Amino acid sequence: MKPSRTLIVSAILAGLAGPALAHTGHDAGSGFAAGFAHPFGGLDHLLAMAAVGLWAMQQNSRRALILLPAAFVLPMALGFMLGLAGVALPAVETGIALSVLVLGLLVAFAVRLPLAAATAVTALFALFHGHAHGTELPQADLALTYAAGMVFATALLHAAGLMAAKLTQKIALPSLARAAGAACAVAGLVILVG
Repeated sequence: MKPSRTLIVSAILAGLAGPALAHTGHDAGSGFAAGFAHPFGGLDHLLAMAAVGLWAMQQNSRRALILLPAAFVLPMALGFMLGLAGVALPAVETGIALSVLVLGLLVAFAVRLPLAAATAVTALFALFHGHAHGTELPQADLALTYAAGMVFATALLHAAGLMAAKLTQKIALPSLARAAGAACAVAGLVILVG
């Protein structure tokens, strides 16, 4: 993909970036359906979760295909429970914005870290995403069904990232995944400074 096309796609995606509905202060509803819908409500969550799938595919490792998405889903659930319990986590909004920026850069540059380091980076960012979801849940009575919906939707978003990366490999356009990572990074920067 030409650099000018990458820049145009990046600018368009960055222009779409805005505050996610997965942040504190919004009425989240309750139950499985609300939890399932919630990760789709904010561009920052969508981008981070898709980036994890793209990055996992770039690792060229079957273990990474399983471990990186799992390293997002499980710590996200832990972060959710911490937020629900009222346990403070510093700089949640900054952590979420940085997750979009950093994961986007990792995909854009097709960075291959040792699997343990990649898993740790993914898990750290997942805590912030989960915490944002947990702090905004207005009632705890349906927290488990809400969390189940959120975890299921997150797994689907990771799968979408994996499928997108696989498609770019099949049609011999790995630069398309890298361009998506660059666009994700630009959006993360916009979210971070916005």
